[in-house]
Amino acid sequence: MAALSSAPSSSTAVIAGLGRALVQAGKITMLQAEGIARAANAAQIQFIDQLLNTKVMTPIELASNLSQMFALPLLDLNAFDPAQMQHDVIDKKLVQGLKIAGLHRRGNKLTVAVSDAANYQAIDQIKFQTQLSIEAVVVEHDKLMQLLDRLGQSTEATLNEYINDDLQLDFEDAEVNPAEAAAQQDVDDAPVVRFLQKILMDAINDGASDIHFEPYERFYRIRFRQDGQLREITQPPLAIKDKLASRIKVISRLDISEKRVPQDGRMKLVLSKTRAIDFRVSTLPTLYGEKIVMRILDPSQAKLGIDALGYEPDQKETLMNAIQRPYGMVLVTGPTGSGKTVSLYTCLNILNQPGINISTAEDPAEIQLAGVNQVNMNDKAGLTFAAALKAFLRQDPDIIMVGEIRDLETADISIKAAQTGHMVFSTLHTNDAPTTLTRLMNMGVPTFNIASSVILITAQRLARKLCVCKQPIQIPDEAMLAAGFRERDLDGSWTPYHAVGCDICKGSGYKGRVGIYQVMPITEEIQRIILAGGNAMEIAAQAKREGVSDLRQSGLRKVKSGATSLEEVLAVTNE
Repeated sequence: MAALSSAPSSSTAVIAGLGRALVQAGKITMLQAEGIARAANAAQIQFIDQLLNTKVMTPIELASNLSQMFALPLLDLNAFDPAQMQHDVIDKKLVQGLKIAGLHRRGNKLTVAVSDAANYQAIDQIKFQTQLSIEAVVVEHDKLMQLLDRLGQSTEATLNEYINDDLQLDFEDAEVNPAEAAAQQDVDDAPVVRFLQKILMDAINDGASDIHFEPYERFYRIRFRQDGQLREITQPPLAIKDKLASRIKVISRLDISEKRVPQDGRMKLVLSKTRAIDFRVSTLPTLYGEKIVMRILDPSQAKLGIDALGYEPDQKETLMNAIQRPYGMVLVTGPTGSGKTVSLYTCLNILNQPGINISTAEDPAEIQLAGVNQVNMNDKAGLTFAAALKAFLRQDPDIIMVGEIRDLETADISIKAAQTGHMVFSTLHTNDAPTTLTRLMNMGVPTFNIASSVILITAQRLARKLCVCKQPIQIPDEAMLAAGFRERDLDGSWTPYHAVGCDICKGSGYKGRVGIYQVMPITEEIQRIILAGGNAMEIAAQAKREGVSDLRQSGLRKVKSGATSLEEVLAVTNE
């Protein structure tokens, strides 16, 4: 019997801390505590983890019991803003080892979140390390673990977890001067390099147009612009922001020691022997570090072909007839990000033949096209659009593309080039095709020059395409008529669709984008209105009489075909 009575005392010797406190409070039995302790030792995990694994009590029940037993406040971490956490007060190794999070500091008092209130030794370690007075609050264990994981206290562990494959990509070699050599050693950190490569590849595979690296006071986030919408991808550890910025600046040939002024650069990611992606890089000093935006410039976009852009058959025929003419001016208008550059390059790619001399003046050249002489503007050196155009006219050009007409001088030279046997392409920032003509008049271009040179204007927007998960929807006739449909359109021969969301589109309901266009040729009647000094409303009315669809009508045609939703068209054509 003595042997039997000694066995429990031997087992209870391992019951300490949380287990002993729960037994003494009558929350669990000694037998339960012994079993949990043995299982925890065998699995090499903490007592509290095994306790919750056995479902003896739930995390909220445990937290409530400990709050009462130790007379400590109970806090729901879901109601606490992680941005207010004290990241730098407690050593990160202690945070991970002791499973304690610093929540709030006021003077010499630090409030910490604990899930094991019986772990006095951990509290003492934090107090010794911080030299602060510690006030503990009890939180649910599972929520505390999720918070610590989300905060990514271990930078390398977090990055290695995010990078789940071994990426081996090449960047175009960047020359680094000796003064930057020491700084570059600090950015050749393998996890950071591979993390950047992973972000770039994810952006390319997801069809993103821009990548935003954004530092803030308490967190660092990365967002992709997909189908015109910004979407947060991840929040890596704040500690990597400087290394990541330096790495991007090195491969973009920027000055990594200069952090006080914006910089612009370019880099190339070599995916294979036959494919490389260019990135246009822009840095901007902010309150908490350098924000970096990378524009993805995929040359394959310019080779999609005119059919992939979304022109209706009649619009495509009108555009093709115009660009095949030997001289004149074709203008593409729309806001920033409406796809003007891709449309222009698609036209240039069609015209890019061995017997044609094409020159472009851009700020900067976004898509590199073999066989086209592309010139980057450099205002500081005196290379403006006007200066480039004057030089082009001495280079025996057939086709000239001007990135943007910004002033009277550029407009004047462009129009004169169109009048002297050259085809000129350019862009303006206007709402629609008719207002483009009045914009040129307001710039000071004589009406007779506009009427004799401009042959076609295309206004455009980009609308998100519905994903394959789209579903039919019933829309009242009143709403359809208010949107711009005509009575004869509501004949029941077609069905509108709306966005739903699935894994393919990541829940947005949209995948990819399609162009909405207003293609307006300059006819004799419109020329007469221009020469008479007519306004945009008169030009629009005449274009409508000639059968030119405005942006809203073109968008509604996309709704009828099921390419996009009525909500999306109303959003992008809300003038």
